Amino acid sequence: MSNDPKAPTALILGLTGAIGGAIATALTRRGFIIRTLTRRPPAGRPPFAFPVDWRDGDARDAASVLAAAEGASLIVHGVNPPGYARWREDALPMLANTIAAARAVGATIVFPGNVYVYSSASPSVVSETTPRQPTTRKGQVRLEMEEMLEQAAREHGVRVIAIRAGDFFGPGVGNSWFAQALAKGGRAAKSVQSLTRPGIGHAWAFVPDLAETFARLVDISADLPACTMLNFAGHYDATGHDMTDAVRRVMGRPDLPVKPFPWIILWLAAPFVGFMREAIEMRWLWKQSLALDKGRLVGLLGEEPHTPLEDAVRAALETAR
Repeated sequence: MSNDPKAPTALILGLTGAIGGAIATALTRRGFIIRTLTRRPPAGRPPFAFPVDWRDGDARDAASVLAAAEGASLIVHGVNPPGYARWREDALPMLANTIAAARAVGATIVFPGNVYVYSSASPSVVSETTPRQPTTRKGQVRLEMEEMLEQAAREHGVRVIAIRAGDFFGPGVGNSWFAQALAKGGRAAKSVQSLTRPGIGHAWAFVPDLAETFARLVDISADLPACTMLNFAGHYDATGHDMTDAVRRVMGRPDLPVKPFPWIILWLAAPFVGFMREAIEMRWLWKQSLALDKGRLVGLLGEEPHTPLEDAVRAALETAR
């Protein structure tokens, strides 16, 4: 851990998740001390390439979050209820705890968003001014979360940096559509699975690029509005087969079969498995094109951090099993 008394501290809620860990990595390159809140006993805490100040506690407990936030200049809210479950019951109170802590200690909130705030009625390209009109349960929760952040900035002066992005993929992102469906089996796969029909575009976010984007915004946070909500374009699969083609090229197996994802399995299991019901609710994102306009982000940073697709896929395949 840094001995520099002037080093800033970032409290990462969700450090062991893909985006929390990636943002922590990007922040350590900028001299931040990383602190986190965890329910895991010491023996169950994973190693990181940087020192971590582990604090015992739970993001659902307001007192734990407030105590962990003391002295932090950033709170990264990268924690979500697992398995698409208890979003309303847990996600909203956890964010309320983060907002209360940030308000108390004067920290900026860093918030990874997603495209759930849009819907099947949205245009094929969305910007920050596109109406947010979700038609799904999880989309409504995400909209309420964004509105909570906007209200905190407007009424209480809490500073917020939020970015909406497409489906995560990359190193350490094991619980993803890329790792668990499209490239299931990783380099040992006997086929890849297409989640969309040809011609249906889909937005993917390479997590290290998204994390670097957050860090660059933190670098210029003093010049940003109190509540900054941006869209991250990432890798847009415009044809519906750009990603599967890239996987086959990276694996050196251009003749690897491409099979349609068996959505019927989710439908059959939905009456019995809550996760399947929740996944089906979001299928609209695979049935129509949705791209994110990065114009406002580029206007602030000059560019969007962007790893070439094949390099990103190569890193992501190491996680797919």
